[in-house]
Amino acid sequence: MSFVEKAALMSANDIKKTLERLAQELIEYNHGGKQIALVGIHRRGVPLAKRLSLILQNTIKDIKIPVGYLDINLYRDDLSTIGSQPIVQSTEIDFQMGEKIVVLVDDVLYTGRTIRAAMDALVDYGRPKAVQLCVLIDRGHRELPIQANFVGKTVEIFDTEMVEVQLEEIDQREGVILVEKAS
Repeated sequence: MSFVEKAALMSANDIKKTLERLAQELIEYNHGGKQIALVGIHRRGVPLAKRLSLILQNTIKDIKIPVGYLDINLYRDDLSTIGSQPIVQSTEIDFQMGEKIVVLVDDVLYTGRTIRAAMDALVDYGRPKAVQLCVLIDRGHRELPIQANFVGKTVEIFDTEMVEVQLEEIDQREGVILVEKAS
């Protein structure tokens, strides 16, 4: 299936400024942020979590913000429809979650199914004090009652359109674009 680019939604500079704003919101909402741990959801949530961690650590001096990475492929409720051999990536959570406010980080919030799978996967590694959700883009059209605590940008689009986040670490380019299925 091919897609046609319709519009640029965010530039590299927009992403940078948005992450800085989200980091500030995380600090304010969590009373200084000392209990925060970030867990990026593979794929693009991982570099976003790493970037947020650096911004937080530069803002909150003398505190290391733990960052983990979570692969949710084996927790998906559509596993049988995406192929018989899912690509499983590493999960690394090298901190005790008991007293942490774990902030799940992802690029796009759509149906809510990825986040449901992430929460299922997360509890296999411990029971956090609380779980929050931070996303770069919320595109609506939920199928599950899940919402983000922290949203970079909300866009209202049609079901035939998709939001594509491009990050330098993965895509060798940076930006957020709106694409549509080619007819």
